[in-house]
Amino acid sequence: MPGGRLTQQERQQIALGLADGLAYAEIARRIDRPTSTVTREVMRNGGPGAYRGDLAQHATEHRARRRPRAVPGRSPALRSAEGRDNEALRAYEETFATIFMQSGLPRITARALAGLYTTDTGSLTAAEIAERLQISPGSVSKAVAFLDSQGLIRRERDERRRERYVVDDDVLYQSVMASARSTAQLGEIARQGVDILGPGTPAAARLENIARFVDFVSENIARAADQAREILHSKPDRDH
Repeated sequence: MPGGRLTQQERQQIALGLADGLAYAEIARRIDRPTSTVTREVMRNGGPGAYRGDLAQHATEHRARRRPRAVPGRSPALRSAEGRDNEALRAYEETFATIFMQSGLPRITARALAGLYTTDTGSLTAAEIAERLQISPGSVSKAVAFLDSQGLIRRERDERRRERYVVDDDVLYQSVMASARSTAQLGEIARQGVDILGPGTPAAARLENIARFVDFVSENIARAADQAREILHSKPDRDH
């Protein structure tokens, strides 16, 4: 598998793959690169809807010219106070955010959620999110309002009376349960149409099958979440 920076030809292949609606994994396979490389490349250069190979190449060359020269005797990768590679962490957060985007979250909202999940505290203030993502307070306000409405975060006050946005084990559980309830509601609405359309008609049969399907799915989501809830509160086994 080749290493180093992506070539201009590879970037053009990525652009063509996105235009054809290919998944990142398939694009990566075609150019013999890790999926994470393709994901970072796309997210750094406008996202799947705006990515252009020539513009990405130009932006990369521009960043390379602006990058400060490494100090002799020091690693070129920036390290955080916890000893983490900040550049690798930012790239990972972009990859994490992409998964949330693929599930329907707007880009900034997805980045905010990924940022929260990758903090040790699991919480940030609005100012901290703005600084972390380099976005405006207004953008932060819209992002956290959406996440709060979807049950993906919760709000709390710290000792300085600042509002903090939190992701924790219970938030994830409640989010999954909300998804199960939303799915169940689709079944209820579908079943209401059976009497209106007339039992025995093709349309009514279709809606009844939809209702039965989503009933089964929602019940199993809720049951699985209840059974697995304790996993969220356990410590990972590092031996596996």
